[in-house]
Amino acid sequence: MSSETLPDAGALPDAEPTADAEPAADAEPAQYDDGFAPEVGVGPHPLPWPAGKQYDPELLAAGDRRNVVDRYRYWTREAIVADLDTRRHDFHVAVENWGHDFNIGSVVRTANAFLARQVHIVGRRRWNRRGAMVTDRYQHVRHHPDTASLTAWAAEEGLAVIGIDNLPGAVPLERTELPRRCVLLFGQEGPGLTEEAREHAAMVCSIAQFGSTRSINAGAAAAIAMHAWVQRHAEIAGPGQG
Repeated sequence: MSSETLPDAGALPDAEPTADAEPAADAEPAQYDDGFAPEVGVGPHPLPWPAGKQYDPELLAAGDRRNVVDRYRYWTREAIVADLDTRRHDFHVAVENWGHDFNIGSVVRTANAFLARQVHIVGRRRWNRRGAMVTDRYQHVRHHPDTASLTAWAAEEGLAVIGIDNLPGAVPLERTELPRRCVLLFGQEGPGLTEEAREHAAMVCSIAQFGSTRSINAGAAAAIAMHAWVQRHAEIAGPGQG
């Protein structure tokens, strides 16, 4: 059993279609917001240009329309990732991917927002990136062929695996102190965590619900769990910034 870091969305090699291939989709947007929202960002930088190897000459000349925070305006992608790597939090996010769940992109986007250390795809290697809105370019993504591989890796890293699902015997997330160093593990939409995932998890936490529906969207559940970790462990510097 082994795991591997996946290349970013723009670096996947061409391959013959397989049963595990992604559904046909339009070309990936060059920026977060291309074709999805009104134009954001800034135009060309006035002369003289700022000095520093973090700056991208093409963005300085043409403008930076990416949906990034102001501190990263005109920075190269590599410089942004390197800076994020100095500040990433101590939690990881893992998602089971047995049926090509469309929620995985949303989970990756939220993991980027909450600055998870890594996102782990368990099962099928390929996943639908549309919901990530290109945020996977700034987020480390690792693949594991099965849950046993994920949990073996987590054990080597000293990380507790915490399943998130509304199952009999689960403890309320709202009353649980999540470990600082952990992997938040989510099942796919519909069936939730597999039996194997439940067996390997150190603990399973449920999310309180008060309406008529049996469960909530996997992407929403992931956001709630990540925010629970942030409330307990992150240093909140100011409005909108961690």
